[in-house]
Amino acid sequence: ALETLKMFEKKDSRVKSAAATNLSFLYYLENELAQATNYADLAVNSDRYNPAALTNKGNTVFANGDYEKAAEFYKEALRNDSSCTDALYNLGLTYKKLNRIDEALDCFLKLHAILQNSAQVLHQIASIYEIMEDPNQAIEWLLQLISVVPTDPHVLSKLGKLYDNEGDKSQAFHYYCESYRYFPSNIEVIEWLGAYYID
Repeated sequence: ALETLKMFEKKDSRVKSAAATNLSFLYYLENELAQATNYADLAVNSDRYNPAALTNKGNTVFANGDYEKAAEFYKEALRNDSSCTDALYNLGLTYKKLNRIDEALDCFLKLHAILQNSAQVLHQIASIYEIMEDPNQAIEWLLQLISVVPTDPHVLSKLGKLYDNEGDKSQAFHYYCESYRYFPSNIEVIEWLGAYYID
């Protein structure tokens, strides 16, 4: 893939930008941040209105720990294309990292309106409500999530934990049992079930 895309580097600016965007993404996946950054810069310089290029540039900046600057690139990508879901998702993650929880929630709720059955988006919304110490909302979003991915043992054990914290032992037992059924090696789940049976 890298070799093929490098053949397009010398073409006109739009083709060059598209090739550089893909090269940047591939290097990013291989965790070669220096190369990913070089191609992200080339892609942005070739076409400043390319939302994928701006998102990749934001990703490389995010990986280097400059979250404020990453947020600026994601916002610019969204100004160029308001339906760029990658930029919106990454902006939500960036706000979460910056502890700007309300803004992160706003990003993920907007994404949910676009991608209603996205497991990642539902998980992020539930996670944010948990950070906000709103267990009822967290449970509600996790219940939506297990309607999309009913066999995810992590989500099932998280539901068990939240119900346990709320004092609802029967629901906690149900979800911990389901989690154990799909992943019987989780020590935390085994410990909880053991303690439940001792009680």
